[in-house]
Amino acid sequence: MMSQLRKPLVMAALLMSVLAIGCKRPPVAPPRPVPEVGVITVQRAQITLTTELPGRTSGFRVSEIRPQINGLIQRRLFVEGSDVKARQTLYEIDPAPFQAAYESAKANLEATRRGVDRAQAAVNAGIANVASQKAIFELAQTNRKRFEELFKERAVSASDRDKVVTDAGVAQATLNAAEAQVESDRAMVAAAEAAIKQAQAALDSSGISLGYTKITAPISGRIGRSAITEGAAVTAFQPMPLATIHELDPIYVDVPQSTVALNRLRNSLKSGLIQHNGSDTQAVTLVMEDGSVYPHKGELKFRDVTVDPTTGSVILRIVVPNPDTVLLPGMFVRALIEEGVDSQAILIPQQAVSRDPRGNPIVLVVDSSDKVEHRTIKTERAIKDMWLVSSGLAQGDRVIVEGVQKVRPGMAVKVTAFENKAAAVAATTAPATKPN
Repeated sequence: MMSQLRKPLVMAALLMSVLAIGCKRPPVAPPRPVPEVGVITVQRAQITLTTELPGRTSGFRVSEIRPQINGLIQRRLFVEGSDVKARQTLYEIDPAPFQAAYESAKANLEATRRGVDRAQAAVNAGIANVASQKAIFELAQTNRKRFEELFKERAVSASDRDKVVTDAGVAQATLNAAEAQVESDRAMVAAAEAAIKQAQAALDSSGISLGYTKITAPISGRIGRSAITEGAAVTAFQPMPLATIHELDPIYVDVPQSTVALNRLRNSLKSGLIQHNGSDTQAVTLVMEDGSVYPHKGELKFRDVTVDPTTGSVILRIVVPNPDTVLLPGMFVRALIEEGVDSQAILIPQQAVSRDPRGNPIVLVVDSSDKVEHRTIKTERAIKDMWLVSSGLAQGDRVIVEGVQKVRPGMAVKVTAFENKAAAVAATTAPATKPN
């Protein structure tokens, strides 16, 4: 009896123990402290972008004078080192053989035209003969039909009927021969007309060669020394030019610049990120070899550039007025290029920028709810210890400068102000360093 009562009591005790254990809760960990970060508030400012590049002058237009025919130089008609005008005759090649070839081609053309006239006259005569033979054939056909009917009525003899049939056959053959002759004459006319075109082409070609005996200046400018004298033999399109003409006003200044920097500047100008202080051109100041400043400002032009495969740079061409011909081709100068004014520039400290695994620049910003947000940006160039940012940030964004290592995107942070150096740097107009 006691064993039966003890069993329910044990079960009840075990149940109460399980319930007691289940009601116990683990201790709650204290909340982690919110990390503190130093931020700067993005402010747009105005900065002037300039760069200095070495360069070499070259003619605005350069024309190397070469003959287009073979021959002997009879005369030189210019003074070395003088200014010449476009289409001015510079050299004369002996025209005698070319004049003879022209006259021969002209005579051949006239003879060919006379041959066409004769062939056309033969065609006209053949057409008239065809018309006559056609009339004879039609009459013979009519007589043949009439004699056929009369023969059926036994009004004529078989021999008379046969004679008329024979005459009709002869008329048919004669007509066919006349038509064939006309077609033959027409083919001769077509061949003669083709010969006229060939003769005309030969005449034009000889006329062009005759005109090439006078070597003229294709452009206006200053001509250099002559490489040949009277009596020298020249060949068509020879490698050595007879002389060279340079157009010196204006003049080019060619400066090398990396393709990365060139594309960046071109895109900035197209997108309006850089303005020219109300001007549509980029002003360039030249510094001469002796350190003096050239009195005329040039304009930067994005044309006539070629990539140097060994350096990865392009030749930037600057057009500079040269009314006094102070600048000569081949001179070394330094070009101070005012790229423009960025009135909406965003500058952030370089320590705020890191790189993702692909090498893209990134920053961490604090949103309106004080949470960290990842932001990919695009940097244009370094200016002192700041980065010039072209995209990815906007006015009023809070960029984390201190405490970047202890926060992650999505974390809540406590914001403190970081000394904003952007305004101080933006207030200066020192030349910007070239990007790497």
